[in-house]
Amino acid sequence: MIKIYDKNEITAYIARSNYRTVLDTLNVDFHLTKYEKGEFVSSPFQNDPLFQIAEGGSINIYFIRDDGTRYSLSTSNTDYFLGDMEFFYPKNNNVYAEATESLTCLSFSIEQNRDILCSNNAFLQLLCNSLSAKLAAITTIDAAPASLAEKVLSFIKYKCANGVLKGVEQTAFHLHCSARQLQRILNEYESTGVLEKTGKGTYRLNNSKK
Repeated sequence: MIKIYDKNEITAYIARSNYRTVLDTLNVDFHLTKYEKGEFVSSPFQNDPLFQIAEGGSINIYFIRDDGTRYSLSTSNTDYFLGDMEFFYPKNNNVYAEATESLTCLSFSIEQNRDILCSNNAFLQLLCNSLSAKLAAITTIDAAPASLAEKVLSFIKYKCANGVLKGVEQTAFHLHCSARQLQRILNEYESTGVLEKTGKGTYRLNNSKK
């Protein structure tokens, strides 16, 4: 991820945006955020949630339930909003957005500009339109087909802090499987180098396998 603060470049992106008339009314500090393929554009791990508008490239947005089940919310390109849900619900721990190719976003901090944004009716109307479209999409999606092994890997990657699973029986409860089933899968991932056992009932996802 690279942040760019060059005012001329930022102004050029705003001028090309379909939301220019609204963006020009926002007295916020914009910057450009550039992502490489595979990088998280937004995730529950962000300390300072950003409002972002995709202005070049593509992203995949998905929802991970606590049992590792994955739902694809959208695959989008230019003009897609990220941060609209976080604006109203800061503690959303399940939605991820991942760059599927090089991506550039117009970005600004939500918390640092909340008062300004809440007083801008045109901006709030854009948020309402975006959220309505996402809600309509959510009501029609089905979970992506996944084996238990795939759900285990998703659970470790997205739901375990720093990619570390602790406690086989407790995890098995979350994944709705038996501890024996889970242990067999963990052993298989360990033998192939996807996971490393670091202690009793503790497994770490290898960085090279993420």
